[in-house]
Amino acid sequence: MIRTAITASALALAIAAPLPAAAQSAEQRFTDLREEVWEAALDSSPWLTTNIGDRRNDGKLDDPSMAAYDRYVAEARGYLVRLEAIDAGQLPENLRIDHALMLRDLRDTIEGAAFDQTRFQTFTNRGGPQDAITGLQYSSPLFTAADYDSYLTRLEAFPAYVATFIDRNRGGLERGLALPCEPLEGYADSITGYIADSPEDSVWWSAFGTRPGSISEAEWTALQARGRSAITEGAFAGLRAFADYYTAEYAPACRADAAPGIGSTPQGQEYYAYRVRSFTTTDMTPREVHDLGLSEVARIRAEMEAVAAEAGFDSREAFIEHLRTDPQYYATSEEEYSEAVGALAKQIDGWMPRLFGRLPRLPYTVLPIPAASAPGNTTAYYERGSMATGQPGIYRINLTELNQRPLWELPALGVHEAVPGHHHQIALQQELDMHPLRQFGSFFTAFVEGWGLYSERLGIEMGLYDTPAKQMGRLSYEMWRANRLVVDTGIHAFGWTRQQAVDYMVENTALSRENIESEVNRYITWPGQALAYKLGELKIRELRTRAETALGADFDLRAFHDAVLENGAVPLDVLEAHIDEWIAEQQAAV
Repeated sequence: MIRTAITASALALAIAAPLPAAAQSAEQRFTDLREEVWEAALDSSPWLTTNIGDRRNDGKLDDPSMAAYDRYVAEARGYLVRLEAIDAGQLPENLRIDHALMLRDLRDTIEGAAFDQTRFQTFTNRGGPQDAITGLQYSSPLFTAADYDSYLTRLEAFPAYVATFIDRNRGGLERGLALPCEPLEGYADSITGYIADSPEDSVWWSAFGTRPGSISEAEWTALQARGRSAITEGAFAGLRAFADYYTAEYAPACRADAAPGIGSTPQGQEYYAYRVRSFTTTDMTPREVHDLGLSEVARIRAEMEAVAAEAGFDSREAFIEHLRTDPQYYATSEEEYSEAVGALAKQIDGWMPRLFGRLPRLPYTVLPIPAASAPGNTTAYYERGSMATGQPGIYRINLTELNQRPLWELPALGVHEAVPGHHHQIALQQELDMHPLRQFGSFFTAFVEGWGLYSERLGIEMGLYDTPAKQMGRLSYEMWRANRLVVDTGIHAFGWTRQQAVDYMVENTALSRENIESEVNRYITWPGQALAYKLGELKIRELRTRAETALGADFDLRAFHDAVLENGAVPLDVLEAHIDEWIAEQQAAV
């Protein structure tokens, strides 16, 4: 699961006549403010600084305290006052985009801060404070003794991080904001699963697999000794502290309501409506999203019926039952599944130059989801990489319960999580010629996940869905995202029970029951996030159709894709305005 721009050519720009004094003043005020916001983000974000090669936060973890959050919101209020005083109309085009994105981010932050759910509900059934260190061995540069010192200092700081996290979370319990009980089944194992019999058996010891040439044997021996202590007294100790808190305090206080949605908590309906707007970057209401979902489910269901008939089955349900139960569609070993994923990834790579004019330099790799967090987790997700830290993008696959992970879903899965989906979009964004606040600090879920789902449709043009089973796999994945519009809003806005949500998805998708139950647990504990996928994809498809209609024989698919991605992740209204301008430029050039 993985927070915007104009190209250099677009700014080959305001080099003509000098700007009027008032415009120069607006531009200077804005660029000064943008730089201040960026520097504040760097000061408070150790993971961000490490990711881009900035050493100012070496050895530090994020500050999860309420005091830090309150400072962050207070700063956002001050920035917003200054930003709203700047007339965006006096800025050049690239800065107008920056202005719009900063404005949305700041307003969203301040609106969210009004809700106790934002302030105190700080983890989901998919993660918690353990996320601060469980990927550290992948996301840290490990080239020099200073790199290892930063790595180990962070492990050593973990118990204090957990204590601060727990203190803030207790505020949520006091306000009746614990997560519902059912989605938390097995959660303790996702904490304790990282505690190994010895430091050498832990995930963090992989950092000591190979001694860098810049570190002497004596230094290496000393670092290994410190590493054993940091893992035992830092990582293991912090995990045990959180597991003890969760077991003794949090789990007994979980909400046992029949309707588990956030809407039943104080200010829950208002909070959920905010989450819908925030994640989708639209002004849609929960009811509008729900009704759109019902419409999409009906449309996709008809397509699934046609594919079932093509496969020789009397009904969609009969074909889905065949796909769910026939052993031919399932790998019998982790090696077989991994090899299938890897081979498909290389096949898809071969299509990339035909779909895009610009490709990122950063490669990606395929690795399993760590064993401690794999049970009950999603089928796959993407972890962004970094040239600065020497980390490739990672397409993570779940190697548990292979009898629930059919091979016919792999084409749609691969194009979404790796290329041309998340890896291509995110790695490219990091290389675009724009301010680093947008290169590395901008993550609009509707754009990022909408692009991932749109990429699944590109598999049609690649010829990946060459059997009825694979066609049904793609449609099932699209139906899954359409179901989210119905189920997420059903749970949080309309009082659905968990069982209602599970039954709806069993009826309408080809996913296994186990996957469906895992997904519904996710929606319950992460309100609104799942809505972004389908709404983003529908907007990108709408814009492609608009461009194809307007440009006719002059439509260039590679150029269109590059235009969609050339500003990085942006809100959907900003994307629409940009593509409309791109279409006009293409028409003028003919």
